Amino acid sequence: MRNRPIWAVIALLVCAGGLVALWRSDQPGGRQPTDGQPCRRIVSMAPSITETLFALGLGDRVVGVTQFCQYPPEAQGLPKVGGYHNPNLEALVALKPDLVVMLVEHEQSMPALKKLGLKRLAVCHQNVEGVLDSITTIGDALGKQKEAEQMVADIRARIERVRRKTAGLGRPRVMLAIRQTPGSGRLEGVTVAAAGSFFEEVITLCGGQDACGDQAAPFPVVSAEGLLWINPQVIIDLVPPSQAKVDEQAILKDWGQVADVEAVRSGRVYVLRDDFASIPGPRFILLVEKLARLLHPEVQWQ
Repeated sequence: MRNRPIWAVIALLVCAGGLVALWRSDQPGGRQPTDGQPCRRIVSMAPSITETLFALGLGDRVVGVTQFCQYPPEAQGLPKVGGYHNPNLEALVALKPDLVVMLVEHEQSMPALKKLGLKRLAVCHQNVEGVLDSITTIGDALGKQKEAEQMVADIRARIERVRRKTAGLGRPRVMLAIRQTPGSGRLEGVTVAAAGSFFEEVITLCGGQDACGDQAAPFPVVSAEGLLWINPQVIIDLVPPSQAKVDEQAILKDWGQVADVEAVRSGRVYVLRDDFASIPGPRFILLVEKLARLLHPEVQWQ
């Protein structure tokens, strides 16, 4: 199915993990991946990395991205180096990059990248602190220290504002769902964000609690019976951009199959189509703020 690779990428991008940011090079030399020379030809290996590079004002140096990199719009016209799991190494080498920015997962799953002898920077986007740390790491490495510091400070200030606004309020039980076929009339194989996932962190930051937090896997698949057992107070249905034409009422109608779930009963099923919602890059703060408003409409947000 057309969507499956996208959501496989999301699951891998936001699965639980520790904060890591590493330089990798075939030659020693500390944190300078290009022997002190400025990096002018950068290849990004993930949508979240592409967003970070452009947000730091480095877009004019990006010469290649993955097929899933859609934001900002300027990235769509750049040469593609394949997907998350299956990079086109020939295309990558042909771009003659002086730096490949990648995720820590790539270091483990793509040993061929190391054999190519390319300079590499690996960052972690598996949790919120990892995303923030990666902004600083990339900024420090590429001469955008001040921009990175300002961006991180702004994001932290906005997180703190949400925390203050929701402090002392009840925390609704939230289930964030990722479905392959929204609006199909079926609720088969609903993937939910659970313990240790990036989304669990986001739900907590915006004043909720993850209704699936007791699940062992970060992204378990649950049945209709499982949804009744979880019984969330709020459901966030995360719809991929490729399903933009699917009618929202059709999506909401799907949830009528579990009419006894509290969120469905009370009309608290929300459909999110925003492209930033599925990418753990610097725009994740928009998701935190949007969810906070949905979970706590009683707060004066202006």
